[in-house]
Amino acid sequence: MTRRDKWIPYGLVAPYILHFAVFVAFPVVFSVVLTFHSWNIISPMEFVGLANYTRLFKDRLFWQAIYNTLRFLIIHIPLQIVIALALAELLNRTIRGASFFRAAFFLPVIVSGVVVTILWQQLLGYNMGMLNRILTAISLPRVPWLDDPTVAMYSIAVMVTWKNVGLYVILFLVGLQTVPVQYYEAADLEGATSWQKFRFITLPMINPTIFTVVVLSTIGGFSLFIEPYIMTEGGPMNSTLSAVMYIYRQAFQYYHMGYSATLGFFFALLILFVVAIQKRYVEQEI
Repeated sequence: MTRRDKWIPYGLVAPYILHFAVFVAFPVVFSVVLTFHSWNIISPMEFVGLANYTRLFKDRLFWQAIYNTLRFLIIHIPLQIVIALALAELLNRTIRGASFFRAAFFLPVIVSGVVVTILWQQLLGYNMGMLNRILTAISLPRVPWLDDPTVAMYSIAVMVTWKNVGLYVILFLVGLQTVPVQYYEAADLEGATSWQKFRFITLPMINPTIFTVVVLSTIGGFSLFIEPYIMTEGGPMNSTLSAVMYIYRQAFQYYHMGYSATLGFFFALLILFVVAIQKRYVEQEI
């Protein structure tokens, strides 16, 4: 190779390296540095040491946002897995119109989250919402789906599950179609029931798919923002205030960029910790 030809590989990988440096490495390093500073975008950055971290551990509203997010995950993940796996089991059978149902379940996934959230906001409205109109028509009391602190997060969890379940139906369906039919035939010869085949054949064989769905659902649940931001604005009484929404407020409403970077850094570590726990225990228990 000539001296000129030796630079060709470096030129080929240069766009990726440049993209990684500008859009990944620099933002991460700058965010970590920002956690030790106070900055409102306009004024120069001021070094404050560990003051942002001290403020974080004393911030009750942030811990409430963390609690709300974890509560959402506890509701959302099991609900989504059960519904997605049940629908995938049905679609894995020979039924008429299976392709139509697969497309119908997946359609909400590709629709804008803002559009879906506004639609559900109209559906769950207290006075003019369709659900409460139906309840009123059959002489039942209206339900404050988005106005009651004890109900609002459940309503949001159901809506998010409805929007995202189609993606996980497809993932489970792919996993189910990889299970060898011979295993079920052998189980039938042994007189196994449908539950026994599901418990001892289906679940172990789709274990990687289940773990993938759990991790993706966890990461998606931790990034909860659009739904409570549009439907409830974090209310009532901060009962639907998510961690991402609180970080957004600190950054783009109060312009506490250093503190918001600290919250984001801590939140990223929390997500990493939760996913590591899931990998250690969830994957082994299934």
